[in-house]
Amino acid sequence: MNRTTVVEFVLLGLASSRHLEITIFLFLAIAYFLILLGNISVISITLMNNFLQTPMYYFLRNFALLEITFTSTFLPSTLYSLLTERKTISLLGCFLQMLFFYCLGTCTLFHMAVMSLDRYVAICHPLHYTAIMSSRFCLQLILSCWAVSFLLMFPPTIMTVQLPFCGPNVMNHFYCDTSLLLQLSCTDTSFIEQLMFIILIIILPGTLIVTAVSYGCIILTILHIPSSAGRKKAFSTCSAHLIVVTVFYSTCLYRYIRPAQRGGQDSDKILSLFFSVLTQTLNPYIYSLRNRQVKQALKEGILNLIIKIK
Repeated sequence: MNRTTVVEFVLLGLASSRHLEITIFLFLAIAYFLILLGNISVISITLMNNFLQTPMYYFLRNFALLEITFTSTFLPSTLYSLLTERKTISLLGCFLQMLFFYCLGTCTLFHMAVMSLDRYVAICHPLHYTAIMSSRFCLQLILSCWAVSFLLMFPPTIMTVQLPFCGPNVMNHFYCDTSLLLQLSCTDTSFIEQLMFIILIIILPGTLIVTAVSYGCIILTILHIPSSAGRKKAFSTCSAHLIVVTVFYSTCLYRYIRPAQRGGQDSDKILSLFFSVLTQTLNPYIYSLRNRQVKQALKEGILNLIIKIK
């Protein structure tokens, strides 16, 4: 049988009608702007303010950088595709997008678990917080998140890159998704599929357990706060974090732990939007910019800027 080697893939995107594409483009453009604005603000504020040099803000600063890089792996190309109606992506571009999307997405999961552990130590063991969360230990945690993420996701990605693709070359998605990409290969991919499933089983439930147990202990500690105002304030912060965590993990688990549907489903794209765009848009405002110290530092920064301009 004659086989034609695939040199590019076609991503069907998020909509079939031009009117809907423009609407989605505006929504995603605003979301991307808010992601960049919120996270750059967090990075700038926590770097410039001397009072925000604690481990919590160190983790938030790195988390903000991670969110910018993660969303930038697919949102600019998605926006370009929606605007120009160009739906193709090169073979190399697809593989690079897939590698960074899954590596950075995995790093996000580890980072959320680390931040929940930091809050657990700060709230449940405040007297030992400084000793436990030393600068060296915080750096080791951050580097471990990045290193483990790439070590876990790099092997299956390299195996996927080496697969032959002979057509068809159409994916019903807005970024290069591993499960859909494997379906397009003209050879047996069962080993890579099993490897990816095992890795995801380790990462998703593993980090979820760490995050859930940490927040569970935090809630139990909050219940023992004698002041009702203190409990209400603590619960307000904790509940906002839990909403983001719940949306992120529930959509990720349903999207990647269940068996992939042949050819991809429109529901998969909606789920992907939830964990890759919606939660990333909310994160800087829920985790950082709602914080009293961050808001105070932001006000001072804006006032200083106005004074300098005058």
